[in-house]
Amino acid sequence: MKKYITLIMVAVCAATNAQNIDDVLRYSTDNLQGTARFQAMSGAFGALGGDLSSLNINPAGSAVFNNSQLTISGTNFHTKNKNSYNGSNTFNSTENNFDINQIGGVFVFNNSDPNADWKKFSIGLNFDKVQSFDNYINANYNTTQGIDNYFLSFAQGLPLGPLKLQDGEFIEGAYLDIGSSLGFVEQQAFLGIFGGVIDAVDPDNDNNTEYVSTSEYNSVTQNYRQISTGYNDKYTFNMASQYKDNLYVGASINIHSIFLDQLTELTENGYDASSQVQSTTFDNLLRSRGNAFSFSLGAIAKVNKSVRVGGSYQSPTWYRISDDFSQRINSTIADEDIGFINFNVVNAYDKYTIKTPGKLTGSLALVFGKDGLLSLDYGYQDMSNAELRPDSDPNFVAENNYISNQLKAVSSVRLGGEYRIKQVSLRAGYRYEQSPYESNVIGDLNGISGGLGYNFGPSKLDLAINSYSQDRNATILSTDPTANLNIDRTNTNVTLSYTINF
Repeated sequence: MKKYITLIMVAVCAATNAQNIDDVLRYSTDNLQGTARFQAMSGAFGALGGDLSSLNINPAGSAVFNNSQLTISGTNFHTKNKNSYNGSNTFNSTENNFDINQIGGVFVFNNSDPNADWKKFSIGLNFDKVQSFDNYINANYNTTQGIDNYFLSFAQGLPLGPLKLQDGEFIEGAYLDIGSSLGFVEQQAFLGIFGGVIDAVDPDNDNNTEYVSTSEYNSVTQNYRQISTGYNDKYTFNMASQYKDNLYVGASINIHSIFLDQLTELTENGYDASSQVQSTTFDNLLRSRGNAFSFSLGAIAKVNKSVRVGGSYQSPTWYRISDDFSQRINSTIADEDIGFINFNVVNAYDKYTIKTPGKLTGSLALVFGKDGLLSLDYGYQDMSNAELRPDSDPNFVAENNYISNQLKAVSSVRLGGEYRIKQVSLRAGYRYEQSPYESNVIGDLNGISGGLGYNFGPSKLDLAINSYSQDRNATILSTDPTANLNIDRTNTNVTLSYTINF
């Protein structure tokens, strides 16, 4: 009867490696998205305003608008990964999709009293897809670090008794119960044993604490795939005002919506002919859902007709995340019921909080009348202040100490320019961000952009191409002693925006 029932079970795990520094970095970095004009100038809008996506940099920007307007933007996202294992066996993988990445409007209310100090008031409502998690990584390689090493690292030293099936217990129930009552470490040891990857030295002794691999090899062939889908969407409510002729001030409240599915698949073969195991598969599925809150404050001042300066403060962002984690494993000699541990058997973890650090931005712009402009933004964010919460969780205390030691303060520079020829605008930009790591786990980010726009009067049409790249090193399995997967990632976005003035 059991084999004809779809079983979905939930457990709350006592300990896990799912929430770590990778989650902090995933949600701390805003990709360069937004309107086509914003992207074409690499987001250098802190002292300019007058664009709905500029509210992400400086909330005073909505008061720069001379009239109300609505903008909608669509982007083709293209991600290319050049993957190599320890610098060799290079494989290219790509991900391509289209989405509406920005919709928003600003409503400008002019003061009817010409002698009033506060000239106008604006309200902005905007949606921006600040991050797209859609990505595909593929690599084939030979390695001396087989999947068995992952499970042995968890199992060694654990007594065998609690890892056995109890009388009348189903394998999937035992998997969840061990994760809930004992923790992630014991759960992985159980999975390795019943997956046929490792075995106890003395399987008849409940006090056994030594384990061995069931496979024989000098090196194995592995195929690794990681498929990610999801987004980090931001909804902004903004208010700003113009004081006299030269000062703009504003504030925004930001609400985020998080969705992420990340599937990793690892297939291994190439064992010795004498090995009991001739093939192994090990797959993991992480599902994250959540929301977040932040606020920002900013001001823009006109020094004279040509020079503008801006400054803004982006508060820390408080993410509230829930994770579901599922696994499946199989091998030549796996337990006959191992298939019942699958993606329908879910480890549901307690909700947790990620606090990403606040950010300061200083901006300078030169405006050359109606001919064009140059703009520069400098941002500062101390990534070592990122935190996982609640602080009462001992796993988070250790991980927060690791974060503060591994991450550092990050500087970013955005430079953009625009040149106008009657109704046509030509734009270009450059973007640079330091690596958040003290070591070389992630490299510096460099990006270039360009685009053009046409002003019809009542409406505008803008096009942008925005490309940025960053190198990173990653591990195939969390227990790998060193990072062995080298990823050179290039994101290229093509965005078209349409704006209506009213």
